[in-house]
Amino acid sequence: MVDAVDVDGAVDKLIELYERSCALAREIVDSGGYERYDDVRYPTISVNIKTWVPIDRTEPFGYVDEAGVYSAVISRPDLMSSYLRAQLGALCANYDTEITVGYSDVRIPPEYIRGATRPDGANSIPRPTLDSVHDAIVDGDWDAFHGAEKPLFHFGPQRFDIACARLEHYTGIEVDTLQKYILFTNYAMHVTEFVRFGLRQLAEPGSRYTALKLPSGETVSDTVAFEDLDLASRYQMPRYDLITPEGDGITMINIGVGPSNAKTITDSLAVLRPEAWIMIGHCAGLDGRMRIGDLILGNAYERHDGVLDDYIRPESPLPAVPEIQRTLEKAVREVYGEDAELMRTGTVLSSSDRNWEWKTPRELWEWLRGSTAAAVDMESCALAANGYRYRVPYGTLLAVSDLPLHAVPKLPAAAQAFYSNSKEAHVMCAVRAMERLAENPERLRTRKLRRTIGEVPFR
Repeated sequence: MVDAVDVDGAVDKLIELYERSCALAREIVDSGGYERYDDVRYPTISVNIKTWVPIDRTEPFGYVDEAGVYSAVISRPDLMSSYLRAQLGALCANYDTEITVGYSDVRIPPEYIRGATRPDGANSIPRPTLDSVHDAIVDGDWDAFHGAEKPLFHFGPQRFDIACARLEHYTGIEVDTLQKYILFTNYAMHVTEFVRFGLRQLAEPGSRYTALKLPSGETVSDTVAFEDLDLASRYQMPRYDLITPEGDGITMINIGVGPSNAKTITDSLAVLRPEAWIMIGHCAGLDGRMRIGDLILGNAYERHDGVLDDYIRPESPLPAVPEIQRTLEKAVREVYGEDAELMRTGTVLSSSDRNWEWKTPRELWEWLRGSTAAAVDMESCALAANGYRYRVPYGTLLAVSDLPLHAVPKLPAAAQAFYSNSKEAHVMCAVRAMERLAENPERLRTRKLRRTIGEVPFR
């Protein structure tokens, strides 16, 4: 192990050791000498909290329940450097600490190293193994928190690496340009409006945005006509990064339909510790007083989709995140002006059955009896539940597209008219909210999502 005298030195050393391992791996796979691959290892960091002391009770992270050694094996410290500096800085400001950095005993498979490909017949070189991919720390597993050293970070290195690989696989873009504020949709028209907004921003002098990354791999950094862009994508969940130099821009991902997609993408995004994610989509309104185009700001989540029941007990409450709720409300008022009264808060019920409204009237009665749900969709509860699980602040802003209990089902002509009239304002509400949050990210540093037990020091 190598002693690091301060936080910056520790992070710099993590980056140096990781890059040295990657350079060695590329050299080995190009020229042979496979026995040397034993030295291609992830770096590790340990923080020894020498003495526990009570700290400011409002601290949202950077605290521990007892003294001891907290450690993590780290992948891509270059990608996470600002996060690591902030987290280590908070921890060291609160306690008398000693940081050590060195190599772990975990080897890096070449599949996770850029520019390194697995040579044929190199059986001594490690392969990616799912045995090391799990969420034991995030989910508060007993053994993860009762070893000789306690966890410092939420994820192991191969869990981190496979998540990054899957993000590239699903979205078409490497993770380097992913921004800290993430919007989810399942409509290409929302993507179109987001790209139009991005182009306007890039053409504006003094804009905080510097580039727009498309799933095709194209990076737009100059004034370009929207008609000259090719937004078609062969990827399952195309991603669009509106980039700032600090990485606090906005990413939009078209996740497609269904709660499984929502879980899949957020399982991977969580390793990069985004500041917030928000769903903008459409829903069925359940109140006969509603009208097509009304907005529902989700303030509670009734989970009927089932995809996260093995990880979060269905009876566990998912709290709304007030910091996001208030910001979305202000954004709606800013965009809609006097028409902001069309927004209401309410419970969102998510189902895995797209055709839930085809139940008989009696089945619907029994299903909804006792519920206070204002809206039904498919993705919002999974996105909120995984935000809760991974400690990422979350929110939902839905537009009512049909009223199936009141003889207004979703039919093509009416749906297309609604889409045409609502898409730009809906997207801009979410964009404005994210911009407000980025102005003061400290407001999102909430203690509300941290656990009573089984919590790590990092955010």
